[in-house]
Amino acid sequence: MFTKLFAAMLGIHAFIHLLGTAKGFGWAEIPQLPHPVTRSAAVLWFLAAMLCGGAVVTLFATPRIWWMVGAIALVVSQGAIATSWIDAKFGTVANVILLTGVVIGYLHDGPRSFNASYARNVASVLAPPGRSEVLADADLVKLPTIVQQYVRQSGAVGEPRVRNFRLRFRGSIRTGPTARWMAFTGEQVNGFQPASRLFLMDAALMGVPFQAFHRYVGSEASMHVKIASLKSMVDAHGALMNEGETVTLLNDLCLFAPGALPDAQIRWEPVDARQVRATFTNAGHTVHAVLIFNDAAELVNFVSTDRGVLSADGRSVTKMRWSTPIGAYRAFGGHRLTGGGDGVWDAPGGSYSYIRFEVVDVEYNVRD
Repeated sequence: MFTKLFAAMLGIHAFIHLLGTAKGFGWAEIPQLPHPVTRSAAVLWFLAAMLCGGAVVTLFATPRIWWMVGAIALVVSQGAIATSWIDAKFGTVANVILLTGVVIGYLHDGPRSFNASYARNVASVLAPPGRSEVLADADLVKLPTIVQQYVRQSGAVGEPRVRNFRLRFRGSIRTGPTARWMAFTGEQVNGFQPASRLFLMDAALMGVPFQAFHRYVGSEASMHVKIASLKSMVDAHGALMNEGETVTLLNDLCLFAPGALPDAQIRWEPVDARQVRATFTNAGHTVHAVLIFNDAAELVNFVSTDRGVLSADGRSVTKMRWSTPIGAYRAFGGHRLTGGGDGVWDAPGGSYSYIRFEVVDVEYNVRD
């Protein structure tokens, strides 16, 4: 809503600059501009109109760079207004609004933003992986029977071994059992040689934007949250964060990259015909989980007690039983995976879902 209103204002601003162009080149009499506009000033008015229009286009087409076009449009627009200050000075109000948008755009997408940090990290995780060997049925023999069936029905056998994946998703999230739900969209990239996890999420509560960036590279994990790309709300790191993100990395493997399970550092222990216990080690961190399958060898839940809830400021973690009940299996290209599910905390006051997610698409062995 705010983006559309902002774009409409910018479009009107572009049109008004065309009036100065018409006046300067003598194409029309413009009563709103009674004083003369020189031809050189008319060129400036025309450039401002084109740049403001271009800012509208890039705002929707390539939103992560629109603020650059907007900044140039702002300077040229104010320069045009200065040439006809007596008649056009109130156009400065629109440029103040444009300046606000440019500043927000810079904070959200500029070189020090979460988006830029995410892009830089992704570039390293998605370095060209080289030629991948094909996953063969014989590669599954060390897995428990039910896990073998799960990997086969996912469509991974006969496909290149998974070295990384990119996941896009959407859904809703909340900070506690009685908190308001926030809509979100997100993207994450996981690499497996070596293991890494990058997660970027945009959410909004009553029109106020929030952004979260999880980074797990090497042996260190962190989570940062900002409100409106301005104020830092959470800066979490440390041993418990590392352990929790290792659990999440294992969860990602099991839910979204079954084809990577044969190569992962996982020790398997069958519990019964439909449950297995997994012990996963990465970069010195060891975590545990129980995977639960249905009769169709579909993974339907993942349960661990090695993860915890962050405090509001991100400075402490309270360990709780964590689970991700999933379902809605469907095809993503040649793979069959869960289409979504929940994240659930078993809190002392009772279990509650804190996230509901839908998978939009999954790509494997991405080179971008």
